[in-house]
Amino acid sequence: MTRPEFRTFFLGAKPHFLAHTDVPLFVANPHLAARRTFPRAMGPFAVDSGGFTQLSRHGSWDTGPSPRTYAQQIRRYRDEIGNLVWAAPQDWMCEDAIIHGGSVGHQFYPGTGLSVQEHLRRTVGNYLDLRSADPDLPIIPVVQGRRPADYEHCIDLYNSAGINLLKEPVVGIGSVCRIQATEEAAEIVETIAEILGPGRCHGFGFKITGRKVACRLGSADSHAWSAQGRRISARDCTFRLPRSRGPHKNEANCLRYALAWRQRALTAIEAGVRTPPFLSYDTGDAA
Repeated sequence: MTRPEFRTFFLGAKPHFLAHTDVPLFVANPHLAARRTFPRAMGPFAVDSGGFTQLSRHGSWDTGPSPRTYAQQIRRYRDEIGNLVWAAPQDWMCEDAIIHGGSVGHQFYPGTGLSVQEHLRRTVGNYLDLRSADPDLPIIPVVQGRRPADYEHCIDLYNSAGINLLKEPVVGIGSVCRIQATEEAAEIVETIAEILGPGRCHGFGFKITGRKVACRLGSADSHAWSAQGRRISARDCTFRLPRSRGPHKNEANCLRYALAWRQRALTAIEAGVRTPPFLSYDTGDAA
């Protein structure tokens, strides 16, 4: 049997990267929305709604853009930046910290105080709201959950709402990048792939072990290079973006470093190493 092809790796990116590389990029909406003007994209890119940052800081979407405003923002990116492949909805992650709140490391989470089932309903509801606001936008559905059975229930909620995920070109898999038990993340991917078919799902900030499950995805993204880059001195980095001023302190914003990191990740995937770099640790939204 032919192994499904892992097609696209989106590099978590700063907005200005769009004008300087044609590799697939993954850009956070909060960073794009803060700009008055946009670069023209050299290559394909996808938009992250910034949901994890929104919920981890505020515990709700109340302070974020409304579905109608978010749809208007996506429309601008499609029309003014060009090459938009898809955008994520304003979904509701189901990590324990997001729901229950509390301190994790040095970060405090307010928590939503809602159940996993309510997060699933709100995730599906937001997708329907965005489709209603502008059905022509390439916004993808995302399945959320905490356990494999939750994801199956989320798929059922889409079906009940008249959304056949088997007909959607891309379906996102949420709430997996911070699961420390990587076998559990693998089980979630396998469960969804069995239902929707391998090679059609996108893994957000994916964190699993091994090539076997990675190839069940059609695409994935990671911004882990930036977190790693903060710990690496840029004294030897001579690359400069147009109009940049002086040397940079570390590699956290360096396109040259990001592209080199991406190439190492792709090489590792092809080699089938146990823990490809982009599947190790991800900091979440492309911030």
